[in-house]
Amino acid sequence: MGVKNNVTEFVLFGLFQSREMQHACFVAFSLFHVLTVLGNLLVIITVNASKTLNSPMYLFLSHLSFADMCYPSATTPKMIADTFVECKIISFNGCMTQLFSAHFFGGTEIFLLTVMAYDRYVAICRPLHYTTIMDWRKCGLLAGASWVAGFLHSILQTLLTVQLPFCGPNEIDNFFCDVHPLLKLACADTYVVGLIVVANSGMISLVSFFVLILSYVAILLTLRSRSSEGRQKALSTCGSHIITVLLVLVPPMFMYIRPSTTLAADKLVILFNIVMPPLLNPLIYTLRNNEVKSAMRKLFRVERGLGDK
Repeated sequence: MGVKNNVTEFVLFGLFQSREMQHACFVAFSLFHVLTVLGNLLVIITVNASKTLNSPMYLFLSHLSFADMCYPSATTPKMIADTFVECKIISFNGCMTQLFSAHFFGGTEIFLLTVMAYDRYVAICRPLHYTTIMDWRKCGLLAGASWVAGFLHSILQTLLTVQLPFCGPNEIDNFFCDVHPLLKLACADTYVVGLIVVANSGMISLVSFFVLILSYVAILLTLRSRSSEGRQKALSTCGSHIITVLLVLVPPMFMYIRPSTTLAADKLVILFNIVMPPLLNPLIYTLRNNEVKSAMRKLFRVERGLGDK
């Protein structure tokens, strides 16, 4: 007979035990979350409402903004609500749902960034064939494949975790349910599961990182033969992508390319990954992109004009 799972809920330790720090977290992360949702929603509305932002890059940017809006929403609202309570409890089903959602949207974000890098590679390195290679049907398939890959990645993580026996203790030293803390609580040998987690989450992050870096190296080598104006425009776009890649991929590589252990820095690293890239991506892709800024100005002028009537 297998070990009976008699854990129906988990207790989260949260970020800090101090009440003053919890109050500060409530203010800071409430503000961050509102700005993240509004910023990414603005990008989605701008891309879909503008007639000028009709290249594949903006289709992928719209999908990325949606993933960035949902990714922190899987964990941050619960973390904010927990700042008001002494005992931070989450049900077993809620824990597994949180695990699935966080990895689904986080994984999809990584795959979308990889697709966006491929789009930039084709646009800069093979400009004459760009419209043939990146037709709208293929772009839709690539965007859809990113979501399917994110789902497969996440469902594997969740199925590996949900079948483990948990017989106590049930305290998670984190602010949300993640794989490593849950493996630590399982009353069974999790060595093989830990290896699969590394192969799944860790290798996805590592391989995506190297693919992205190689694509940008190829782009930079191609740009050497371009005019200074073309070089500047391409570098501005690629610079945005490189910053986003570093923000998104470095924390997961730190978290998951290692044996199934928990470190003191894990909470801060994963918090940075959940909060900062979704918050900063709208700024990175708008402040460094004149086409998006122009489309936003036109959108605001139209709305102001409609409001004056």
